[in-house]
Amino acid sequence: MQEVLLLKCGELVLKGLNRRRFEDKLIRTVKDRMKRIGEFDIWYMQSTIYVEPMNADVDMEAALQAAVRIFGINSVSKAVFCAKDMDEIKKTAEAYLGERLENTRTFKVDAKRADKKFPLGSPEIGREVGGYLAELHPNLKAQMHDPEVTIMVEIRDKGAYISWERLRGAGGMPVGSNGRAMLLLSGGIDSPVAGHMMAKRGLELGAVHYYSYPYTSQEALDKVLHLAEILTNYTGKLTVSTVPFTEIQLEIQKHCHEDYFTIIMRRFMMRIAQRVAEIQNCGALITGESLGQVASQTMEAMTCTQAVCTIPVFRPCVGLDKEEIVDRARAIGTFETSSLPYEDCCTVFTPKHPQTKPKLAKVEEEESKLDVEGLIERALAGVHRTTLG
Repeated sequence: MQEVLLLKCGELVLKGLNRRRFEDKLIRTVKDRMKRIGEFDIWYMQSTIYVEPMNADVDMEAALQAAVRIFGINSVSKAVFCAKDMDEIKKTAEAYLGERLENTRTFKVDAKRADKKFPLGSPEIGREVGGYLAELHPNLKAQMHDPEVTIMVEIRDKGAYISWERLRGAGGMPVGSNGRAMLLLSGGIDSPVAGHMMAKRGLELGAVHYYSYPYTSQEALDKVLHLAEILTNYTGKLTVSTVPFTEIQLEIQKHCHEDYFTIIMRRFMMRIAQRVAEIQNCGALITGESLGQVASQTMEAMTCTQAVCTIPVFRPCVGLDKEEIVDRARAIGTFETSSLPYEDCCTVFTPKHPQTKPKLAKVEEEESKLDVEGLIERALAGVHRTTLG
């Protein structure tokens, strides 16, 4: 008995005249993710994407796990198909679920008649299928609220679909439906979470990472690339631009007051990230900053760092505390990698007493001691790009 996947669309169903654009983007994403697993026939009808394997040896569990990570999908379920005939529906339900029902005490049948030409209404379909299964399984008791198993019967245009488990999808909007943005990806916990949150709002991501050889190791760089690889489970292909940052940090350390080191360093990061973003047609930057978490993330510090940007800076973690960010990192699978004890460039040259309430005029005065444009151009000349996913 060949299973198919039913992918229920999320908030894009609320779109108006431009809804088709969002649907097309979502269908292309589904086809791209499933292409890595096997051959599928994929089509869209009545706010549902149908994913049907073209041969019996396709790994449907892998397809299921890929589907629940696709932004724009609210729920995913495995199902089997049969003709729109009540006898066929009842027999198929037993063949598909009978063994599972042997160890079940309470159940209900949730029917949905999307094809209004079908002679029975949803309540009648549910009663007939439920009664049939209860006769075959005396251990079963119908329970409408919080049963152990909910069997779903959907009557649609092509036929009937029977399923028993509906997994929560990733929600949000299809990746790429709201443009592109550049993620400042460190090796920490926060930035991968920020990237995930903004991809959920329909942004296609690029990423930029700063490394300071020989003060940071190859293991630290590999850690960041692994984080990016994990994110591709949600974002699809992701290009990471790694930027050499040692010269900039040494020049700041040499010429600027120590208290302003972190703020000036962050301003360079934002400038370079915007340059990389412009090259890759990104219309915004994304950071993992959380208000007040560290010295460079006070309101005054963020004002000084954002002052060098002419495109929006999205900070989706700004109102989350560390525990909330950690919970999200665990949920998306990045926490363990982020916790590996490899240094990044932000921790190598940390001042003893960083400014927490810097004044922009003073920051600009300290920064004027540097060849800002020359340092940026040399850093950009050394950018290396890695495409993952």
